[in-house]
Amino acid sequence: MITINDVAKRAGVSISTVSNVLNKNKFVSEELIRRVSQAVQELEYTANPIAQKMKFKRTKTIGVISADLCGLFYPYILKGIYKAFHSKGYRLVVMDTEGINDNIGSVKKLREGITSLVNDRVDGIVFSSTVPEEMEADIISDVMKLSSSQITTAFVCVEKDMSKFGIDSVCANSVAGADTATTHLIDVGCEKICHITGPYYFTVAQDRITGFKNAMRRGGFEVDDSRMMANGDYTHKSGYLAMKELLYKMPNLDGVFVANDQMSVGAMKALFEAGKRIPEDVKVIGYDDVFIASALEPSLSTIHVQKYIMGMKAAELLIGQIENNANPGVAVELTSNLVVRRSTVKDAPEDWILVDW
Repeated sequence: MITINDVAKRAGVSISTVSNVLNKNKFVSEELIRRVSQAVQELEYTANPIAQKMKFKRTKTIGVISADLCGLFYPYILKGIYKAFHSKGYRLVVMDTEGINDNIGSVKKLREGITSLVNDRVDGIVFSSTVPEEMEADIISDVMKLSSSQITTAFVCVEKDMSKFGIDSVCANSVAGADTATTHLIDVGCEKICHITGPYYFTVAQDRITGFKNAMRRGGFEVDDSRMMANGDYTHKSGYLAMKELLYKMPNLDGVFVANDQMSVGAMKALFEAGKRIPEDVKVIGYDDVFIASALEPSLSTIHVQKYIMGMKAAELLIGQIENNANPGVAVELTSNLVVRRSTVKDAPEDWILVDW
C-alpha cells in the first residue's frame, strides 16, 4: 500500500508538507504543490479517509439500527436517512436487530449493535427501539456509558419518544392514528370490530391498542380482549394466523383494524379463504400506508405515516448534534392521516402508489 511517506520521498519534501498540500490547512508554495501533486498522481496515492478523519475525531460515518429491514416499513425511513446524510458526505453502516419475535433477543441485539457501532467510532446512530418500556432506562444508561468524553456519539431514536432520556426522537402519534382507523370502521357501519395487534412488548403496539379501545368505547362498544384481539408480529404470516384466530372466536365480525399493512395482507388472504367478501362482509383497515396497500385487491384503507420524513428528520437532528453541537432531548411528533380505499368503502377512488416501487 502506498503511504504518505512514499509520497513525501517521491516529491522530496517532508510528510508535513504533503499533509498541508492534501488538507489545504497551511500555505504551501506553488512549486511544492506541483511536486506533491505529481507524486500523488504517479504513485496513485489515495489518502485513508478513516485515518484522516480520526485526527479530527470524526469519521463521517453514521450507524443505523433497524428493527426489521425485511419488513415493508423501515426501508422508507432508511431512504430518508440516506438522502439527508449522503448530501452531507456521510456514509451509512446499517444493522438489523431482527428481534421482532423475541423481546429479550431484540434487546440483546440492540445493545450489541450500538456497542459495535460506538467502538467503530461512528459519529452518530439512528436506531429503532424495540425495547420494552420497563427496560428502557437500563438500556439507555448502558448506551450513554459507551460514549466517552473523547469519542462522543450522537443518538436519535425513530418511532419511539425517548426524549425523557436526553435522546432526540422522531415518532408519530400511534394512539391518535389507531383511534382514527377504528373510528372510520365505526363510521362506515361496522359493529363487531376486532383488532390484530403488534407484539405486546412494543410501545407502538400498546399505543395502537389504546387508540383502538378509546374509539370503541367512545362509539359505545365494549372491548373483550380475549375475543376481539389477536396478537401478531408485523409479518404477513402472523396477520394470516391472527385473522384465522379471530374468525374462530368471533365468526360474525364485520370489521378489523390491523396494526400494520403487512399483516393486513395475510389477514385479507385468511378472509378470502373463509369466503368473506371485502368490504361487503368484513371491512379491513391497516396502518403505515406502504406501497402494497394501494396495489392490493381490493386496495387497503390505512393510516398514512410520514415514513420518509421520519428518516429525514432523524438525520437532521443527528447532523445538528454532530456539526452544530445542538443539545439532545428534542421530540418531533409527525402527523398521520386516514387514507380511504376499497377495503372499507367499495366505490372509493383508486390511487396506486407507483413512486415507491
